Amino acid sequence: MAIKVMIVDDSAVVRQVMLDTLSKASDIVVIGSAPDPIFAREKMEKEWPDVIVLDIEMPRMDGLTFLKKIMVERPTPVVICSSLTEKGAEITMQALSAGALAIITKPSLGVRDFIQDSSADLLHAIRAASMAKLQRLRPRTTPISPASPLPIANHTSTGNGSSTSIMQERMSSPKLSADAILQATAGQSTIQTTQKIIAIGTSTGGTQALESILPELPKTSPGIVIVQHMPEKFTATFAARLNSLSQIEVREAKSNDRILPGLALIAPGGKHMLVKRNGTQYHVDVIDGPMVSRHRPSVDVLFRSVANSAGRNAIGFILTGMGDDGARGLKELHDTGARTYAQDEASCVVFGMPKEAIKLEANDEIIALERIPDVIAKLSNR
Repeated sequence: MAIKVMIVDDSAVVRQVMLDTLSKASDIVVIGSAPDPIFAREKMEKEWPDVIVLDIEMPRMDGLTFLKKIMVERPTPVVICSSLTEKGAEITMQALSAGALAIITKPSLGVRDFIQDSSADLLHAIRAASMAKLQRLRPRTTPISPASPLPIANHTSTGNGSSTSIMQERMSSPKLSADAILQATAGQSTIQTTQKIIAIGTSTGGTQALESILPELPKTSPGIVIVQHMPEKFTATFAARLNSLSQIEVREAKSNDRILPGLALIAPGGKHMLVKRNGTQYHVDVIDGPMVSRHRPSVDVLFRSVANSAGRNAIGFILTGMGDDGARGLKELHDTGARTYAQDEASCVVFGMPKEAIKLEANDEIIALERIPDVIAKLSNR
């Protein structure tokens, strides 16, 4: 059955180009479009969509207000597609926290070419959203403290800018493995130590999953490294949001950051993050490189580096997300003797990445999201 999509955007050009682009997909049907949420709601009363593609800045009612109303009245998968999200990362975080499942950023100029070039990402986001189990989302409404303003990305994209380049790269590149970044040394003997590190990989639904895990952790928790699939420029704001909600420190990773108890490092969007070891200390490297499993950052890259550097001294978690990024990396981590977990289907928003890991027998245990903070907290008490 085709996925029914409603497009809500105040630009007639965007609506028409998006309609033309989505109409080429055999599994998607656009049931309507509207220049603002008021018109959209009138149309949706006649036929409700499976997925809403939503702009943020619109007349009469902004997209964020509409998103919050929909999630209360009749929860529906929402993909944010807005130029405002590039300049207002805080609003993007509010949208994700309110229940939006994915972000597609569009430039201020050259929108027609951009949407056509980024059609693969848009289709992927819509398909992932259509598979989401919204009952697993737990929107958090805790406001950000005014005393700790979130960093806003200083980034202006044009039709030939970085966003378009990333989309073109994703479409044109073959699906590479972690070999494109570093070679596996799985099987190497790693001396077991009392110092543990936690590695987490996630995608669709992961922002909400991390918001339910990190705020529950004590300050004595082992050091944590995280890959969350997210567009470039937004991970710093996401980390700042998590930091404002958590006892532990959460920040976007930089090269040579040490992995320390009570600290969670999130890979920057558009960069790979690797874990390296120097004696008894672990640190991260943040590097450029090709997309792996069509992602940058890639969970497979993070997990392989953890397998190489930490081995049995690590604990790996693969959480909700569409696709298979991280499945092979978790298997490599598991084979070194590390303890590995895959989130269970019942608690996943999208049971894609964990499912692929389970198929590879990469996990020691299948675990509900609600249990993960306790598992990590117990490590801090040892």
